[in-house]
Amino acid sequence: MLIAADKFKGSLTAVEVAEHVTAGLRRVVPGLDVAAVPVADGGDGTTAAALAAGFTRHEARVTGPTGEPVMATFALREDGTAVVEMAEASGLQHLPKGVFAPLTATTYGTGELLLAALDAGATSIVFGVGGSATTDGGAGMLAALGARFLDADGAPVGPGGGGLRELATADLSGLDPRLAGTDIVLASDVDNPLTGPKGAPAVYGPQKGASPEDVAVLDAALAHFAEVLERAAGPKAAEHALAPGAGAAGGIGYGALVGLDAAFRPGIDVMLDVLGFAPALARATFVITGEGSLDEQTLHGKAPAGVAAAARAAGIEVVAVCGRLQLPQEALAAAGIRRAYALTDLESDPARCMAEAGPLLERAAESLARDFLV
Repeated sequence: MLIAADKFKGSLTAVEVAEHVTAGLRRVVPGLDVAAVPVADGGDGTTAAALAAGFTRHEARVTGPTGEPVMATFALREDGTAVVEMAEASGLQHLPKGVFAPLTATTYGTGELLLAALDAGATSIVFGVGGSATTDGGAGMLAALGARFLDADGAPVGPGGGGLRELATADLSGLDPRLAGTDIVLASDVDNPLTGPKGAPAVYGPQKGASPEDVAVLDAALAHFAEVLERAAGPKAAEHALAPGAGAAGGIGYGALVGLDAAFRPGIDVMLDVLGFAPALARATFVITGEGSLDEQTLHGKAPAGVAAAARAAGIEVVAVCGRLQLPQEALAAAGIRRAYALTDLESDPARCMAEAGPLLERAAESLARDFLV
């Protein structure tokens, strides 16, 4: 039995999900052989999944999205592979008292976290992006790594996407030289371009407190950023603005593609490789996946869909556990998931469901075991 589930956001980590599912299964089938590979799709929880897979924890004090210092964690393996999660440095959870800063939030701390990984010996970096508080196109990140973004007077532009309105010149020549020899993979579960109706400001800006007026400002500022970068870095800067993943995490995907020469891959595909999912799957006869909410987003690059696709290709049956289920049975079947067990079927009150997620998940796992294992 292989448990390969993502976190239940706000209630259980991916590791805790696996622990509770295991406990429930073994109440029905004592001694059941269970293996766990906690998974993530590049967003928040990615570093935790890497640490659960045996990576070593490293910490660095970096600049938070509004300028205050925060402690951020990255994961490093002996072979030089690092997992760096931008939300650790520039995520929504670091906004003081939850007050949004849509025009000024910066990814500078993410650049500092990448530097810390390089200093620790990283030679390849899985750069997971998602859960950001920022919409600065990765300008802050690149500035921390040595790039210069100046206004017409030759002074550094202000932080955040709003500051890019004043951008006159960009200079990437000062980027840390170690980056050129580092293999960087941009791991994301979104494939939006940088700007436009499906771009970072329009689609994700409102989640970060951006008003319609702010969205318009940010969209124009990021378009201007791309124009200035085209003068500094050549035609590839314009091409990357339209590329899948450029709009990830407030456009930090764009900064990674242009400035770090990163390669974009769907986050779950990258993480399954890094976390050793394939060897675990080869030993399994049944797979349990899941996440907090199984919904339409799940079908577009989220962890359960990636796990189910890999298991189905191997001819292994998959069921899911979740906090709430918002997909019809036909959609589950099309994704390769035989059945889903939702905590809301056991407890209808959402607040209690979140607070008691662990015990409820064990009950759901007991039902799963009775339905499939006895």
